[in-house]
Amino acid sequence: MPYDHRNTTRRTRTRTRGLALALAATGFCAALAGCGASQASPSEGKSTESRKAAPPAATPTPSGPSGTASPRATPASLAGRTVVLDPGHNPGNFRHSQEINQKVNIGTNRKECDTTGTSTNAGYTEASFTLDVTHRLRDLLTARGAEVVLTHDADRPWGPCIDERARIGNAARADAVVSVHADGSAVGNRGFHVILPAHVREGSADTTKIVGPSRELGERIADRFARATGTSPSNYLGSGTGLDVRDDLGGLNLSTVPKVFVECGNMRDPKDAELLTSATWRQKAAQGIADGIATYLKG
Repeated sequence: MPYDHRNTTRRTRTRTRGLALALAATGFCAALAGCGASQASPSEGKSTESRKAAPPAATPTPSGPSGTASPRATPASLAGRTVVLDPGHNPGNFRHSQEINQKVNIGTNRKECDTTGTSTNAGYTEASFTLDVTHRLRDLLTARGAEVVLTHDADRPWGPCIDERARIGNAARADAVVSVHADGSAVGNRGFHVILPAHVREGSADTTKIVGPSRELGERIADRFARATGTSPSNYLGSGTGLDVRDDLGGLNLSTVPKVFVECGNMRDPKDAELLTSATWRQKAAQGIADGIATYLKG
């Protein structure tokens, strides 16, 4: 679930610390960030914002040795591009409830710094899932020549807060920012969705310039994710498009660069959980997101 949830459920140089210090020196402080999971509603500990159709598993792209979709772009196709990856939640958040429960300004209102995220019934946490997929995604993008920045790498006790996560992407002047999540909805609710920023202009939030490009980024990712993983768009929101638009996520409201949240599946549904806990499937998920980003960046 996005670190902004409604409920509770390198070239790549990982410049997380450098950026964090730079932000601090600039006076950008921040509480550290989170997301939550919900069982009745899709995302924000799980983010929920997606909207344009991920076509049915169309003709798959050529497969590499591992059987995962292979990028058609040349190795250096993303040279000169900066991509910020935001692993939803932090494995240590559950030990710092007081800190992550502090409220931060997201423009439209104030919201908890972060959440612990959700987990499967067997205890595989969303924070562990998002970090694993992010590492795989980082490696794929780096291999294509992109500079990749992580908002965190489980290298801090908790957070960062949702507002700091947004600032990291903004400070990096990222060409694209992707926040990786998994939802925590009800059993029977299956599939992935991509959360897009709504048009918000209130307080410190102004998404006017990023709504269009963020939607294009989201559509590309939804398309390639479906092809790479063979999974379908969410059957419980987005009307089958795999896209959901939200105005209550600080990570999106405060972003000044194209950004989306990807909810890879529902951890609370046994069938989806079986996929999410598979290393082979997680590699496919990372491949799909990487292909979507590359297509968006014309790599």
